[in-house]
Amino acid sequence: MQDRIENRGRTRWRRFAALMVPATAVAGAIVFGMANGAIAASFAVSGQTFKVSASELRGEGFVQYGGIAEESDGTKHPVAVSGIRNAKLYDLCQSVKVPGAPVVLTINAGGVGKPAVASGLLIDMDSLQGDAEFKNINIGQDAATLTGGPEGAKGDKKAFGQQSDTVVIKDLKQVARSTHAGTFTLTGLDLRVNVGADAKECF
Repeated sequence: MQDRIENRGRTRWRRFAALMVPATAVAGAIVFGMANGAIAASFAVSGQTFKVSASELRGEGFVQYGGIAEESDGTKHPVAVSGIRNAKLYDLCQSVKVPGAPVVLTINAGGVGKPAVASGLLIDMDSLQGDAEFKNINIGQDAATLTGGPEGAKGDKKAFGQQSDTVVIKDLKQVARSTHAGTFTLTGLDLRVNVGADAKECF
């Protein structure tokens, strides 16, 4: 899966699939690293996933570890938590499909070379695909010792984690349960409710 390692601390992965949720996350009461901040969302999630795509994501200060997204009724979903201190997203698209109806809400931003910009970005995701390049990456680091991402973005002690100085993902396709950002500037925001034949998701 890893194509090559270029120089020291630089790793390039093709079609990077980020589903790194430890099996222990669903055992017992599933209170996975709560004391260590392994739950990214500080709010109850809806239980519905949404799709995000971008032609390119450029980030500084990247971390990733396993976590739990929790609904208001206590339903828990194992997720991969990604944290990025500062991110730029080009040609951003976000879509949410209304269950049981031909209706899709879409948000587009960051086009014409003017990216959407986020700081303190935390994402609870089910899957992530794209062509990814990391610089100075640590893979298999104790998730409780992660320091490269947003403040407090770390997982459970002795759980799997990884971090890198920078990350670039091209042709990004992501299925997520929640997103949180300290600031999120959506340049050229275009929000639409699409019905019938126009009800198409980002991918």
